[in-house]
Amino acid sequence: MQRHLKKWTDDLLDWLGVESTAHDGRDMWVAFGLIVVTVLLFDLLLTWAVVPLVRKVVERTRIKWDDTLFSTRVLKCGCHVVSAVLLAVLLPVVFETDSSVRTIVMRFMRICIIVSVFRFINALLYASFRIVAARPAWQNKPIKGLRQTAQGIALLICTILVISILLGKSPAILLTSLGASAAILMLIFRDSILGFVSGIQLSANDMLKVGDWISVPKFGADGNVEEVSLTTVKIRNWDNTIVTLPPYQLVSDSFVNWHAMQLSGGRRILISVPVDISSIRFCTPEMLDRLRKIRLLGDYIEKIEKDDAAFNASIGIGDDEPAINGRRQTNLGLFRVYMLRFLQQRSSVHSDMKLVVRPLEPTDSGLPVQLYFYTRFIYFVDYEQEISEVLDHMLCALPEFGLRVFQSPSGDDVRALEERLRAAPAVRASALEPPE
Repeated sequence: MQRHLKKWTDDLLDWLGVESTAHDGRDMWVAFGLIVVTVLLFDLLLTWAVVPLVRKVVERTRIKWDDTLFSTRVLKCGCHVVSAVLLAVLLPVVFETDSSVRTIVMRFMRICIIVSVFRFINALLYASFRIVAARPAWQNKPIKGLRQTAQGIALLICTILVISILLGKSPAILLTSLGASAAILMLIFRDSILGFVSGIQLSANDMLKVGDWISVPKFGADGNVEEVSLTTVKIRNWDNTIVTLPPYQLVSDSFVNWHAMQLSGGRRILISVPVDISSIRFCTPEMLDRLRKIRLLGDYIEKIEKDDAAFNASIGIGDDEPAINGRRQTNLGLFRVYMLRFLQQRSSVHSDMKLVVRPLEPTDSGLPVQLYFYTRFIYFVDYEQEISEVLDHMLCALPEFGLRVFQSPSGDDVRALEERLRAAPAVRASALEPPE
């Protein structure tokens, strides 16, 4: 073959008008150019003819995953691999067996083959992970991080092979020397290694996936996860700002994932209103008559009155005795029952989840009355609207039971007190007179 190639190059040089005495020095490079041009044309032919043909065949099949696996990018990279192998087979014919030029060219060709194969594997990995990501079982999983990990491993292998070819050493020797510098590599690729391990933990334990609502107060993150990659987790906050965190921060520190709450269909609401303790008292008959007109309380008051009367009679307590001697209803107790029934009749309150109206431990700011319930509204606008409606009704209902909301005196309260004292000087003077 080398003899035929030399004849063709001689004929080409004669046709170009080059003297025969200069043929020997230029035959090799002319043949080199011919082979390179031929392989490039062959590569273009594969790209223009074979790739569209394969795409038409793939698009006619019933299955859909092959459209992604045999994408244009994958097919073109495959054509480049074939061209690189063909070039590596033909070029050695041009040069002498033991020449230094042949050694350099062959090293270059091996590098071209390795790079072409790497590009093909990279495109194949990208297509494969796109197919996996389309499956329902892998929806919202951190596929991008796993794909980047696989591509990083392929790049590392490609780099080692290229360096070993350039140095003329075995890859095993290069790997051995790299083992000695593992500490340096750990420092250089620390974030990537930690991100890779943390990404596997996040995915394997189902701690986080794309679309989850998470809160990381330490880093000011509170929003939806938009992307999980090898080195970053991208979170879009509710104010449309973007926070990027390394995955290992989510593994080493605590964060709140609201996805389970979203799946449950109920979001907890805690509302606490401090009640002035001095306004809490036993209900008088007049108060009970007035509160009996409230639809949510009428039957309850009747039942409790009968139960209390039977109990008091059993221990010899009459109606004319102080209320503290027997069992009596209180305005705070009736208010708690009213709020409980009010929440139970609201369609927006999740009836299958916990629902409690309870007093908390008294403080110097009064007695907190807490509403503990779950609403069916889990998203921000409807959730906040539900809180506002319940709180408004609670504040308006308190005075109906003779209860007051505790609040610290303001400047207006002090000024009103001063004005009342100025308007009643006789009362103020009598208050200052010493007792007899």
